[in-house]
Amino acid sequence: MTDKDAVPVGTTAGTPQVLLAHHLKQLKLPTVLREYEKVARECAQGGVDHTRYLLRLIELELIDRERRTIERRIRAARFPAVKSFDTFEFTAIPSLNKMMVVELARCEYILRRENVIALGNSGTGKTHVALALGLAACQKGFTVAFTTAASLVNQLMEARDERRLLKLQREMAAVKLLVVDELGYVPLSPTGAELLFEVLSQRYERGSTIITSNLPFEDWTQVLASERLTGALLDRLTHHATILTMNGDSYRLKQSTARKRRGAEQNQASVMSDPDTGEILSP
Repeated sequence: MTDKDAVPVGTTAGTPQVLLAHHLKQLKLPTVLREYEKVARECAQGGVDHTRYLLRLIELELIDRERRTIERRIRAARFPAVKSFDTFEFTAIPSLNKMMVVELARCEYILRRENVIALGNSGTGKTHVALALGLAACQKGFTVAFTTAASLVNQLMEARDERRLLKLQREMAAVKLLVVDELGYVPLSPTGAELLFEVLSQRYERGSTIITSNLPFEDWTQVLASERLTGALLDRLTHHATILTMNGDSYRLKQSTARKRRGAEQNQASVMSDPDTGEILSP
């Protein structure tokens, strides 16, 4: 062995791999760390040069990093369930303009700081649409917060009592898309209505808001308990807004009825009877 081939003092076999793993962890490149050996073998077999080898690794890291970022946004949004338009049956709600919803899923309304209001009777898929638009926003790189109207008001009242209302209001104002579900299901106290009004007013022309409600606009006074407050809120919400009309038979009731029908048919098919007498036979 020549001096040139001698192993430097203090090093052992495998040290380059150990150092590489250490450096990649410090640089926060977990995908490169996980994939570099596999990609190296593939590139060697395909005769790919080192530049394209590095390009493949960096592309994998970027793809994985974007996936992790989207997952963090989805967790931060606190959706009660993750739903997309892939599982939404537009044919079940004929009053809903599908092309309008598809356009909203591109999220350009968020760039314009516009609102979306979905109105319709219970069970017509308003929450599903709101969740799907929220998911699309997360995938497009926007911060999202999901809440029900009753939950938001409770949070605001607790924050006021604990003297952290300003902090919570700033957090609500900072998200690019705020989704407020089920406005109208629970009447609000005058104080709660005023706190909700403040949050939504602070977002006027500064951020986008999605609201779902089972009540038409003329009945919102029942929830907000004040014609003055209702008028001022609607003026701000509808100034730059897309209104989705979602009236029709209950989407959930249809699904439940269909499941029961399928179950009954399966049970009927499993029952065995005597072909001559019609007597039901024991399995």
